[in-house]
Amino acid sequence: MFLGLNLFFFFGIYQQLILKTPFGSKPTSNNFLIITCSVFLLVTVFFFYLKLKTRIDKTGIYYRFSPIQSKFKIIKWETIKNVQVIKYKPITDYGGWGIKLNSYTVKGNIGILFEFKNGKKFLIGSQKKNEATRVLETYKNKLS
Repeated sequence: MFLGLNLFFFFGIYQQLILKTPFGSKPTSNNFLIITCSVFLLVTVFFFYLKLKTRIDKTGIYYRFSPIQSKFKIIKWETIKNVQVIKYKPITDYGGWGIKLNSYTVKGNIGILFEFKNGKKFLIGSQKKNEATRVLETYKNKLS
């Protein structure tokens, strides 16, 4: 999506500044066109560097969205009733990708679903299904 918008604005800049032909039926100023293109380019670069990092160890599951969150959040084993690696439908099940109240996802349709002792559920997306399954099996004995 952002790539298409970037190309659209780059074409607008090319047409208006290089070819000296107004871009659109009601062309905007050159400065506004350049600023808008720059903003979309920065947003695209930001999303390119956005990563969901996950770590699982004997204490629990650590996760964070880098570079938005500088510190890992933790889900401790003692708060979890059940955990499993699942295939899900990002748009219909969780309203798309990103940071949500009940999910942290970036891309794909594989995730680690947590069912907590308080009845709530939380999903963390993963691109490493086999590795996540193997590591969770190692620590399933931590669930009480």
